[in-house]
Amino acid sequence: MKTAYLDELRHPLRIAESEIDDPVGDEIILKQSVTGVCFRDILTMDGFFPRVKLPIVPGHEIAGEIVKIGPDVKKFRIGERVASLIYIPCGKCEFCLTGRENLCPNKKTFGELLDGSYRKFVKVSERSVVHVPEGVGDHEAAISACVTGMIYHAIKVEAGIKEGETILITGSGGGVGIHAIQIAKALGATVIAETSSKWKAEQIISAGADHVVYSGDDLGRKTKELSGGGVDVVLESVGKPTFDGALRSLKTGGRMVVIGNVIPDPVNLPLGLIILKGNRIMGSISSTRDDMKKALDLSASGKVKAVSNMEIQLEAINTAYEDIRNRKNVGRVMIKLDG
Repeated sequence: MKTAYLDELRHPLRIAESEIDDPVGDEIILKQSVTGVCFRDILTMDGFFPRVKLPIVPGHEIAGEIVKIGPDVKKFRIGERVASLIYIPCGKCEFCLTGRENLCPNKKTFGELLDGSYRKFVKVSERSVVHVPEGVGDHEAAISACVTGMIYHAIKVEAGIKEGETILITGSGGGVGIHAIQIAKALGATVIAETSSKWKAEQIISAGADHVVYSGDDLGRKTKELSGGGVDVVLESVGKPTFDGALRSLKTGGRMVVIGNVIPDPVNLPLGLIILKGNRIMGSISSTRDDMKKALDLSASGKVKAVSNMEIQLEAINTAYEDIRNRKNVGRVMIKLDG
């Protein structure tokens, strides 16, 4: 099968033929039709994840039909559709045993320590997968861990957003942000969506945003005007360019949850402001299987749909990386896996 490899950091991916070994233990082999391209894949290539084991097959947005199972698999059968976490948890640590496997210190991430999804067949584990409900498309299933499940975990589990609250979402035209709009609306929130790309405004409104603000504006001031004094929650997915303005958008007692750092430069942290306003800043990493199930249920209900203006063949992956860097994508870039 056609496979993309990262052989060397800061070098283009290589396309070659590969085979996959039969599963052992609790391993499961899936046949995928599509996979998503995450900015984390690009940051991995750029060297921001030093644990990456080279050469590696990138990609971690995984869903498909089970075609082979190892002898120890108990809860899944050949022919079923499943989606996988972006990692395989150890299943034994304090976090795994309390349903917080996203914090597992021993987890192995696809595309970094385990060969990932940039090929048609991918090997996962019974510990990493959940069933895909009837009526959920392949695109929605593929993004249910890294995108929609991660967003659900951030704004519902970590930030505890409530119906009627207002949320600011930064980077709202990208692969994370445009789906965050849908999830926040499904949870009953009013959404203010920030973007640096004015040409994406129509798609952002179509996704459900109540207001759009632009990064060239005074983000904090504009958001406070629109929200009547500040937002309850900020979902920060960009990094330095939006962080300060997003923080200043919070109302007294508001909370910021940080899920992305696509521009990984240091930020200034105004401690006095945070103390005087009683704000909370929290990091949120990935998703759990329970988060994935919640996200898949939202897709099954029709409230959350995959958004993508780019669906490519695997051979075009290096060009797609450049398009993502240059912010040409609306929503997730998806790879069609034909062979």
